[in-house]
Amino acid sequence: MIAWRLHPVMPMLVAWIGMGALLSAGYGRSEACTLPSDHAGLTFPVERVNPVWTCRLQALIQDHTTESKLGPIRTTLSESMYRHLLDHPPFTATLIRRLKLGRYQSEARGPDRFWADDGEGTNGIVELVYEDSASRIYFLEGTHESRLLPHVSGKAVVFLRMNVIGDPNRNEAMDSTLVAYTKLDNRFLSGLVSLLHPLVAGIVTSRLQKGVETVDRLGMAMKRDPQRVLSEAEKPPSLPEPHVAFLKRVLGGRPGTDKARTNDRSIP
Repeated sequence: MIAWRLHPVMPMLVAWIGMGALLSAGYGRSEACTLPSDHAGLTFPVERVNPVWTCRLQALIQDHTTESKLGPIRTTLSESMYRHLLDHPPFTATLIRRLKLGRYQSEARGPDRFWADDGEGTNGIVELVYEDSASRIYFLEGTHESRLLPHVSGKAVVFLRMNVIGDPNRNEAMDSTLVAYTKLDNRFLSGLVSLLHPLVAGIVTSRLQKGVETVDRLGMAMKRDPQRVLSEAEKPPSLPEPHVAFLKRVLGGRPGTDKARTNDRSIP
């Protein structure tokens, strides 16, 4: 999918943007800003974050409306497939939609920057701020529409921790833990934190949970009926050939082929 480089659960991450908030103008000089390394009991290498992002993230984290943690949650995907979906959100969203697992849409809007829509009232921009083999940090900005919270706009910071899980049969799965800080744009709503916190936190958690479940259903579909997945990927208009070739390789079950990581971030 997330180059967007977002987690296979990347489509679901967009749900956070609807609960985010508008940062204050004037972030100050990046050298004067620092980020906490501990987030809900997890440690992230924040010292490696590009300084141009440090003040922006610090302002949101320090003045957040809600803080939420979800996980560890497991998806039935190999590490290779998990990372491919995470790195290419438009591909992932299209595959989910063709398999009728959800209504997600996504488009690249620049390097490590993507637009996404969950088909249920939440849409916006997701940017990859930092990544390594175990962690990723995202910045999200967008809007959310619902009967309970009509047209809410804002920003969010999402910390993602990933772990590869194996079983005696050498099957792989991925455990993911997400920590999100959100801040409402509307100052009046932000002032009602004590009243809105349960509502906002509940919506964020339920949206995120649904996204994770969708990704897990995609993984189960790949295991249960790989030929159907390939068929959907090749239906006109066919998905880009590099993605189809990757699916053929990892779903073909040939020993060792699923271990290779996809490093070509230029795949559309």
